[in-house]
Amino acid sequence: MFGDLSGMMDKLKHAQQKVEETKQRLNTVLIDEASADGNIKVTVTANREIKAISVNENLLSDAEELEDYLILTLNKALKRAGEINEQEMAVAAKSGMPNIPGMDMFK
Repeated sequence: MFGDLSGMMDKLKHAQQKVEETKQRLNTVLIDEASADGNIKVTVTANREIKAISVNENLLSDAEELEDYLILTLNKALKRAGEINEQEMAVAAKSGMPNIPGMDMFK
């Protein structure tokens, strides 16, 4: 019985290590998003960290329009980053999970 427990603990440690490695890798996955007309461009990581924002200078004279463009474009980029993050983390967590009956939450 304890041999199985030891094996499961090793698998859980491996899963935790895999999740940490995936988090680090996702810092290098860059997602570029632009507004429909290309006036705003943003780059975020798959860990939802903003890396770059490029603004067409035509928008600099209208703060309200600039804010609207930023909000829309950042939300699109962060949504894509979140989807990638969730998929990758689920794969990482599932790959190292021991086969415990009733613990199929990552399917």
